[in-house]
Amino acid sequence: MVSNYCSSCFKFLEKATIIDNIDASSESRNPWRLCTLNQVEEVKLVLRLIPIWLSSLMFGVVATNISTYFTKQGSTMIRSIGPHFQIPAASLQAFVGITIMITVPLYDRVLVPITRKFFGHHSGITLLQRVGIGLCISLLTMVVAALVEAKRVSIAKQYDLVDKYNEIVPMSVWWLLPQYILSGLADMFTFVGLQELFYDQMPESLRSLGAAAYVSVLGVGSFISSAIISIVQAISSSCGEKWLGNNLNRAHLDYFYWVLAGLSALNLCVYLWNAMRYMYKKLEGDEILASK
Repeated sequence: MVSNYCSSCFKFLEKATIIDNIDASSESRNPWRLCTLNQVEEVKLVLRLIPIWLSSLMFGVVATNISTYFTKQGSTMIRSIGPHFQIPAASLQAFVGITIMITVPLYDRVLVPITRKFFGHHSGITLLQRVGIGLCISLLTMVVAALVEAKRVSIAKQYDLVDKYNEIVPMSVWWLLPQYILSGLADMFTFVGLQELFYDQMPESLRSLGAAAYVSVLGVGSFISSAIISIVQAISSSCGEKWLGNNLNRAHLDYFYWVLAGLSALNLCVYLWNAMRYMYKKLEGDEILASK
């Protein structure tokens, strides 16, 4: 596992602080041979975050569906509000932002004080616990999306619309609202948690790198999502019809969501394994916290 590899690196890095015969006989210190203890500790801080970053990428994969397949689902459903107005399918993405705007204050003002009393942690729960909760919600998002898509396809079959993909399926677009809300909750826990984690746990001189690291979760997740789609398309086409064709009524988008749910569950197990072995940086006025 990645964390075992990091442990081996830590032992190797500690040798950089040992003065050998060559260093002792040299009038000046070669920074490529001999490092200060502080430099070694800073490198360790960065290496400890690598397994967490890697096991958070699946969150970015799931998040890409908000602006792609979620929107495509909505475009096939009833979007009328009144007799003369139809909401754009992509406009439902606003509920992700609305959910974040509502839940962040509730989290800070309600959940943190309650959990602080139970766990005694200054932020209620640790940053890694917050990210882990978000990954669980991200997994639940895919499960809900798969169930809703299966319902949409069953209605399309009921009204003989399987091959009439240009026609609207008689199912309200508001059925998609739970998965958008869950996506917002996942962002509130995971994305905000990663932002705080990579800022607090990075060495002060590398905090700009920490900011780039948590943002890159979404970017790298998009690339991984494209790879997963290509693999799914190749396997499904060789076994019959493609799961992700243009005709969503005949495609199997729900199967794809179940694949993402399974990968998210596997990724969550890896994340928990890494998080339980993570050692927090000692902050001023705090004890070193251990992940639970």
